[in-house]
Amino acid sequence: MSLAQVHYISAAPGDAEKTAGRFTAVGPGVSQALLAEIEPLVGYALPDGASDRPADAELRSLPQAFTYAALSDGSRLVGRTAPARGEGPAPVRFHAHAVHIPSGVPLPGDRLPVEAWRSPHWVSVTPVGGALPDPLGALPPGPAPVREGLDDFAVSRGPWLAAVLADLRRASEEAAAGGPVVLVERQNADVARWLGLAAVTLPRDSVERLTFTTYTRRPGSSALRVVGALPEDAAAAREAGLRVHVCADRPPVDGTPDMWARTAARVWRSRAPELFQEARELPGDPFAAGPLAVIALCNGVALGPEERAAAAGWAAERPYALDAERIGRLVEALASPGIDDRTGSEFDAVGRLFGALDGRCPASVTAPLAAMLVTEAVRGGNGSLELPRRDAFAGPDGEAIAGVLGPEILTELESGAGGARPVARTVQLLRVARLLGVNGTELLPGVVDRLAPALLAEASEEPGPPAFAPALLELLDEQFDVRTALLGALDRIAPAAPGAVARFLERVALPFTGTQALPHLRMCAEVPGAMTTLGRDRTAVWHRVLRAAGLSPFAEPLVLRTAVGLVWEDRAPTVEEARMLLEAATSDAHRAAGTWARLVDAALGAPADTEDATALAHDLLRAFPQEIGGRERAALQLLDLCRDLRTGAPEPGWAEQVRTLRDRAEPLEPAVQERAFTALVERLLAPDRPGAELYDFVRSDDAELIAAYDRAARAEPTRTRLRTHPAYAADCFTHWTAHPHAGPAWTTTAAALLDEVLRPAVRAMTAEAVAEVEETVGRTGSSGRANAFRDWNRSRALGRLGRRIAGRVRRG
Repeated sequence: MSLAQVHYISAAPGDAEKTAGRFTAVGPGVSQALLAEIEPLVGYALPDGASDRPADAELRSLPQAFTYAALSDGSRLVGRTAPARGEGPAPVRFHAHAVHIPSGVPLPGDRLPVEAWRSPHWVSVTPVGGALPDPLGALPPGPAPVREGLDDFAVSRGPWLAAVLADLRRASEEAAAGGPVVLVERQNADVARWLGLAAVTLPRDSVERLTFTTYTRRPGSSALRVVGALPEDAAAAREAGLRVHVCADRPPVDGTPDMWARTAARVWRSRAPELFQEARELPGDPFAAGPLAVIALCNGVALGPEERAAAAGWAAERPYALDAERIGRLVEALASPGIDDRTGSEFDAVGRLFGALDGRCPASVTAPLAAMLVTEAVRGGNGSLELPRRDAFAGPDGEAIAGVLGPEILTELESGAGGARPVARTVQLLRVARLLGVNGTELLPGVVDRLAPALLAEASEEPGPPAFAPALLELLDEQFDVRTALLGALDRIAPAAPGAVARFLERVALPFTGTQALPHLRMCAEVPGAMTTLGRDRTAVWHRVLRAAGLSPFAEPLVLRTAVGLVWEDRAPTVEEARMLLEAATSDAHRAAGTWARLVDAALGAPADTEDATALAHDLLRAFPQEIGGRERAALQLLDLCRDLRTGAPEPGWAEQVRTLRDRAEPLEPAVQERAFTALVERLLAPDRPGAELYDFVRSDDAELIAAYDRAARAEPTRTRLRTHPAYAADCFTHWTAHPHAGPAWTTTAAALLDEVLRPAVRAMTAEAVAEVEETVGRTGSSGRANAFRDWNRSRALGRLGRRIAGRVRRG
């Protein structure tokens, strides 16, 4: 092997070249272009405050720059730049001694560059007379291996270890960018020790990419990946936006998120650097935390919860990569009783590891993991754990853990806090009880009665399948008695909350295809498909859902309630739908199911123009005389009275009855009131109206009823009848003038109707028709009434004639 040497020395005052320095000896094969690259790499600037004429001891204490650089042609440079005693006007100069390593040629002995940092080969003077130095055949390392003392140094730099190793790893990547990592130490030898740590910690390829210098005054302009600096230059490096680690200052507070670096730091603090090579022999990414964490745990290195989780997760993915001895040591480390900072992610990873090892390793090996998992499931409340299989607890180990955890499980299941307990927690306890063979048969009815409503409540809190669904389905698949009891409890809840149960079944596909009847659950499961297929035909949906129950509402009235609740959950049936429901089941069935109230809602909520509403009210009053009371009863009676007013002969006193029922039904639905008022006033405006009813109506002076009468009298049907039927016009004149001393509401309305409704109708009649009106008024009333009609009719005509005469006088 032949390595060309290069010597360089700083310029003295008065040098003709006016440069920073000059090459004093260059070996063969180093071109001028390479020398131009090399010169800035071997430059040197004294630290601030250095003496112009230092004593020998001061000169020896000045920092030295040990450099490893990659050149543009693929070759590399390893060298040292050190202060040296000058002569004359330059008492301190610097001398650089380097070797050029051609591309593809390793260092002698296949050593790493950092191993040469204390090599005795480095000299501080140029060969005598500037003679061309001979190529080197060897580059011996320092007097002691580079690893010597690194354990103590790593422990002393414990607070900075993880962050520095993380940045050195990133700097060693092929496409590393962002400027150099700056290591600030008071002694540049300590920068070399950091590089020694990197050489041991990183893979060989990464180390060879890690170019560096142990000392520079200008970190921001360096093209190397790692540079050392003194504390006084740290601020300038930060201003340049570089990653700066001031290892000569207060320890950092924030940790690094790099889990591999944290694990590597723990290995160094445990003085076990040989583990890095052992970890590199395992498969996987060399900078994944898992392999290193596995080796560390197997060798007794204490790690944090994230690192332990990484180890368990890696081993779960590659159980074949570890021999039996390492698996045993890993399990022992993970299940150590001295660990008190385990996290949910660590338990999840341990659960996956158990699943990977179960059946591959003897039960005696995996038993600690199984015990750890179920203990966490019971005491830690981790509902997401993958639980072991039941046979993992066979034998004395299972009996021991069951004896410890069994009483705790039963006590919690028995507690009355089940309504507030999360579903996942109850499910986990039931599953663990089965795994450990804990007998909770006596507690099961109470447990499922509390669990069933909790399922519905939690599932309604957010869209989509609830988080507890997978564990719940596993529980029902594992334990037939729990499945039977829980499905029965949900079936009992369904009549009271069918919509909630139906939505739950859409999100969680419960297995109820067995021999249990479960009519209500089957109806809840049927309704989404029925609505999709039949759309808005709610009557057809109701029939299909009811058939899914497999029971007749005559035999089991509660299926009627469930079916009605599913189809009309948030609304009342229409009148037509309500009549269908009433005909489809007996009043006894509706009474037992409580669905009669839905039918009442349908009647009272119907629009005012729905013809069948009054008939439905009549049927409901007959079918449920004891159940319907209070305001609803009065409102239905009002609708029933409307039916009689329009189609039959109501009992006398119906005008007063309308007012009485209206007051009892307060607050009355607007549509019911409109229907009742309309039926009443239309009957009062009919030609055959009883005078006594009109008298009662007028004397009541009810403003709302009189306003309804006014509207009906002004409507076109009444106006037409007035114009075309003289007898009807005479009747209206008689009644609208017969109560001059009634209340103000009627007096005002009657006067307006005479002037604004009757007078235009009479004016539109022929003379013969007017004479007939006058004659009818006299015949049904008196001669005085006939005279009153003539005066009323003439008064407007004379008024018009007088206004015409007055107008002519004014114009004249």
